[in-house]
Amino acid sequence: MSGDLLQHLRDIVGDAAVTTNVTDMAPYLEERRGLYVGKAAAIVRPGSTAEVSAVMKLAHETGTIVVPQGGNTGLVGGQTPDQSGEAIVLNLSRMNAVRGIDAQNNTLSVDAGVTLAAAQDAAAASERLFPLSLASEGTCQIGGNLATNAGGTAVLHYGNARDLVLGLEIVLADGRIWDGMRSLRKDNTGYDLKQLFLGSEGTLGIITGAVLKLFPAPKSHATAIAAVPGPAEAVSLLRQIEADSGGAITSFELMPRIGIEMVTTHVPGARDPLSDPSPWYVLVELSSGGDGAQINALLETSLAAAIEKNWVSDAAVAQSDSQASAFWQLREAMSDAQRHEGGSIKHDVSVPISNITLFLERALQAVHAELPNIRPVPFGHLGDGNIHFNLSQPIGMDSEAFLQQWTHFNHLVHGIALGLGGSISAEHGIGQLKRDEMATLKSDVELDLMRTLKRTLDPKGILNPGKVISV
Repeated sequence: MSGDLLQHLRDIVGDAAVTTNVTDMAPYLEERRGLYVGKAAAIVRPGSTAEVSAVMKLAHETGTIVVPQGGNTGLVGGQTPDQSGEAIVLNLSRMNAVRGIDAQNNTLSVDAGVTLAAAQDAAAASERLFPLSLASEGTCQIGGNLATNAGGTAVLHYGNARDLVLGLEIVLADGRIWDGMRSLRKDNTGYDLKQLFLGSEGTLGIITGAVLKLFPAPKSHATAIAAVPGPAEAVSLLRQIEADSGGAITSFELMPRIGIEMVTTHVPGARDPLSDPSPWYVLVELSSGGDGAQINALLETSLAAAIEKNWVSDAAVAQSDSQASAFWQLREAMSDAQRHEGGSIKHDVSVPISNITLFLERALQAVHAELPNIRPVPFGHLGDGNIHFNLSQPIGMDSEAFLQQWTHFNHLVHGIALGLGGSISAEHGIGQLKRDEMATLKSDVELDLMRTLKRTLDPKGILNPGKVISV
């Protein structure tokens, strides 16, 4: 990159907001699992939408590649530049203002660089709930959450990130600003343009602001862990509690015994809440605007009925907020606990809930047939059909040798999910990791439409090239 271009960038955002030192750039260039490590000409950290606009106008005029980035918590390499060293990473962390809250309208307006936890806190300060919840919520940012259509633990009740957005502010590839920061729930005046950018992973435009939906803050929660013989009984339990509670379930998570053991082994303070081991567990949470004792009793009654039907062998209902947090720690720490067990090959798949049991049966059989001592750790959001089918290396196997089989196991597991009407990316996105599979997933018409959108909105191909789809 020329010195003149760097100086122009500094003129736009300020000297302190342009980083070219190799050591200082390093944290922005590596994906959190270490699968992707890129190079960049500079890290540029704008402080306003106007600055993002000016940077993009300059990039468009000079043909400079721009990789948008939020909290750098993505898991598919969508936020990581390639090895050319020609790109600038446009990190939006400085754009972290809460623009306003309208409690009467149940909306929250934020900059894209606001962390998910900060958005949740802003809503809570007005006795409202922003329900998107992820393990990385202290670090991940709203812009990245929306650009990847993040899911999380409350999709069952509130939907994915795209379901929680009323308006967006977008900077286009040529620097133009689309102000779509509308807070209407009904606006039937043409194309719903915001949906183009939600889930587009920064390939069509850069999200700089958002109007988010809020909900009444629940006054009480009931949280339980239940031991179940298998996924089929877990699905039956889900449907029973749904019926018994009138749809008050906000989370329903599936966990295997091996995952519980990894967490209790490697996470200080974590413990098994039930006396006897079970092959599978579910973590269920109900939310209510009413009395806590009532919703706790409802959950206990529903679990007791499931025990009578042999769907549940044992269960514990949290008796305090701290106990509920301890239950949630078992689920939220599961992926990180795997790191202590060596190499881990990840999958983020979804299938219709009616096919969850069949998917797990086929996938478990298939991976064991390939590598008998492999240690599958399938867990996740059973309530919306999303399973993180993670594979830990066999004990004693070389980690690098195991991770070299990543693509092989991806194709194996993805093929089973697709054969059951599923998806290879439920909530993590496509990024670099799954881009080459898109050609086999989408019809020619879908691919043509996607490429047409990309060429129309980014004619020079400068916005996050090499991600989502090959043009």
